[in-house]
Amino acid sequence: MFLRWLMAAFVTFMLLLMTGTLVPVNSDFRQTPDGIQIFVVSNGVHSDLVLPVREPRTATNWLHMLHDSVVVSKFGLHEYVGFGWGNEGFYLGSYGGQFPGLGTTLRAAFPSPTLLHVDFYKKAPQPGERVVRLLISEAQYRQLSAFVQQSWQPDSAGRPMLLNAAGYTLDDFFVRAKGKYHLLRTCNDWTNRGLRTSGLRAALKAPFAASVLYQARRAAKKPPRQLPAD
Repeated sequence: MFLRWLMAAFVTFMLLLMTGTLVPVNSDFRQTPDGIQIFVVSNGVHSDLVLPVREPRTATNWLHMLHDSVVVSKFGLHEYVGFGWGNEGFYLGSYGGQFPGLGTTLRAAFPSPTLLHVDFYKKAPQPGERVVRLLISEAQYRQLSAFVQQSWQPDSAGRPMLLNAAGYTLDDFFVRAKGKYHLLRTCNDWTNRGLRTSGLRAALKAPFAASVLYQARRAAKKPPRQLPAD
């Protein structure tokens, strides 16, 4: 009897999560003509926010905010930078293209330490099946930038804590992050919260990368906001 009840509860829980994909938040969002170009990018499992390395209208420079001389020297000519939040054990267990073990996967269901994955792009990503381009206002970009910045764990001087100089490739690395990862707060939930708190269209709940992309695509297809006539 208990096992049957547990299975029914689990199925109900999953249905609620998946239903959250279809329910939009900030459904009135419209892209800003000549706005700041950002991207929502997925590898099929995980989702990232990809932002301009330098954004002059908002005086945002991620190289300066990351505050590391090696990073500034290495990525000074790159145009975009991606941010993704997730479980520390899962991230580090994925080195070498491997999938983390069962123990790591099970532990990720419970509150556990997190990292912020930072991935630099030489050019803007190309929109496609797993890449959605959005044009947003300066105010929305400032909010999104603040969300990302508030996600990393600062040292005593307020600088992000670089975990190591190498990630999966030569163009990425990890920094210590705030918050605990668990079943109800996943990597895709982080991306979705970034969009939602910045006033962009997002899902009510986004357990999967496809959940984030679904609402981002809906946002991209809407006609842009009309500017007032002169």
